[in-house]
Amino acid sequence: MARPDKAAAVAELADQFRSSNAAVLTEYRGLTVAQLKTLRRSLGENAQYAVVKNTLTKIAANEAGITSLDDQFTGPTAVAFITGDPVESAKGLRDFAKENPNLIIKAGVLDGKALSADEIKKLADLESREVLLAKLAGAMKGKQSQAAALFQALPSKLVRTVDALRAKQAEQGGAE
Repeated sequence: MARPDKAAAVAELADQFRSSNAAVLTEYRGLTVAQLKTLRRSLGENAQYAVVKNTLTKIAANEAGITSLDDQFTGPTAVAFITGDPVESAKGLRDFAKENPNLIIKAGVLDGKALSADEIKKLADLESREVLLAKLAGAMKGKQSQAAALFQALPSKLVRTVDALRAKQAEQGGAE
């Protein structure tokens, strides 16, 4: 029978997997406590970085419906549970890993979909949600301006055409 403290740890980890938008598994072998503290700060306020026991975390992930990470629970493993913008936390992990090669990004899961280490790095290359929304709003505003200019051009073009017809009729009427 499972010990109550282990059962509670599995339940807590399963809740974290369920409540997170994303989770990223890393290997932290060779990092100091100070470096781990710096890493936690670099992830942002919407992420929690926890050193975990592989067997308990594997059970918790399976309970949360995540089975794609089963083969990644080897060696010293830590999980970044991300509740906010996953791009910000992925950038924090990528940048920290560049400065500290001992941090290895293994795999992750985003909204239930498994991600490889390369896909997490591609996610880090994306711009933040706010920047993408601002670009979308700018593009939409540009299209609205183009539509407004088009609608404004139609009446003025009509007026110029009518004036040209009047002038032509006046010319033809004066030539007779």
